[in-house]
Amino acid sequence: MRGELHYDVVVIGAGTAGLVAGARLAEGGARVCVVAKGVGSTHLAPGTIDVLGYAPDRVVSPSGAMEEFVVRHPDHPYARLGVDAVAEAVRWFEARVEAGPVPGYRYLGDLDRNYLLPTALGALRPSAVIPETMTAGDSVVMDRVCVVGTRTLRDFHAALCATNLNRVGIPARSVEADIEVDRADQNSLGLARRFDDPSWRAAFAGRLALKLQADERVGLPAVLGIRDPHSAWSDLEHRLGRSVFEIPTLPPSVPGMRLYEILRSALRAAGGRLVLGGEVVSADREGSRVTAVSTHAAGHNSRWAAEWFVLAAGGFNSGAIELDSHWATQDRVLGLPLRGLPAPGEPRFVGDYLAEQPMSRVGVAVDAELRAEGADNVLVAGAALPGAVPWREGSGEGIALASGSRAAQLVLARSGAPAGAAA
Repeated sequence: MRGELHYDVVVIGAGTAGLVAGARLAEGGARVCVVAKGVGSTHLAPGTIDVLGYAPDRVVSPSGAMEEFVVRHPDHPYARLGVDAVAEAVRWFEARVEAGPVPGYRYLGDLDRNYLLPTALGALRPSAVIPETMTAGDSVVMDRVCVVGTRTLRDFHAALCATNLNRVGIPARSVEADIEVDRADQNSLGLARRFDDPSWRAAFAGRLALKLQADERVGLPAVLGIRDPHSAWSDLEHRLGRSVFEIPTLPPSVPGMRLYEILRSALRAAGGRLVLGGEVVSADREGSRVTAVSTHAAGHNSRWAAEWFVLAAGGFNSGAIELDSHWATQDRVLGLPLRGLPAPGEPRFVGDYLAEQPMSRVGVAVDAELRAEGADNVLVAGAALPGAVPWREGSGEGIALASGSRAAQLVLARSGAPAGAAA
C-alpha cells in the first residue's frame, strides 16, 4: 500500500453530486479530494437539471409542486433539503457554468417552470434548468421544426423524432444532412469535435440551408461542439437565419461531458483534487467515525484519511448498492445501513416492468441533515440517498445538485468554517 494521504474531506464519487460537493467544500476553504472508480452518470445523462418533472402527472412548476410532493413522500430527499436549498444550489450552478471553461456557454431556467423539450424519440420531457443551446426546443415556443439527422450518427433517427413530434401536436418534418467523417468519429463526440471547427461548420450550414423551408426552426442532435458549443450554436443560427436547438441523444452525451468538465473545473479552480480510477475497497473506523478509506487501482492500494467523508457513489445503477445472488442488499462502499428495503416476506419486484418496483427507493439511511446512520462523520448525497425514484420523477440531477451542495455546507459548518463560506 502506498503512503497515507490526509485531507479535511474525502468525497467518494465523481458524478454531479460528488463534484458539486467537492467544489463547494474547496470554495469554503476545505482541503478536499474527490476519489472515484470513474466518471459518474454525466456522460450518460442529457446534461439538463431535471428538478421535478412528474408528481406523478407532468409538473409545470417544480417550486409550486414541491410542497405537496414532499407531504406525500416524507422520506424523499427533497423533504430533507427543501425548495430553498434546491433553488440556492441552482443559482450556484448557473454561476459556475458562466465562469467555467466553456466560453459563452450558459444554463437558463429556475424552479418556477419546466421547459418541455423533445427527446431523441420525439416525446416531450420536462426540465427546469437547461443549456441555452436547447431553449429553442421548448414546446411553448416551438412552431414548425425541421429535425436534422445523418447516417453518420446511427443512434439518432430524425424521421422517428419528427413523426412523434407531429403526434404531440408540433408540426415537424425531417431531413438528412450529408456529413463525412472518419470512422473513428462516427459518434456524438466525434461530430461535436467537427462542429468546433468554424470552416467545417460553415460548409455544413451551407449544405443544410438548401434543405430548409422558410419558417422552420432546426433541431439537431446534441453535437454542437465540445470545446466551444456557444460559438457553434450561435454561428449556425446566424448562418441559417433561424432558431437552432440541440436534442439530447443516446450516450455518449456531449452536453453531459460539458457539464462534467464545468464541475471538474470548478473543483480544481477552488483548489480541490480529483482522482479517478480507484475503487473504494475498504474503510477504517474508530467507533462511530470513519477514519480512512482505501482505493485499489493498477495493482496497488492507496489510503485516504480525512476528518469528514461525503458518500456520493450512487445507488443500484452504479453498483454502489448491490443486491447479491443470495438476495442480500448492501452498501458496497462503506457498509452503511440501508433504508427503504421491503419488509421480510414482501416482494422485491413486481411483474410490470414500468411500474414502481419495491426496491426502487432503497438508499443509505440518513438523518434529517444527511448524516449516515452509524457513521457520525459521513454525509450522503445524490443517488445514494433513499426515498426517490429519479427516472420516474424526473428529479435525478436536482437531487444530486442540491444534496451535494447541502452536504458541503453542513460539513463546513460542523468543521468550523465561516458562515456562508460555501456560497
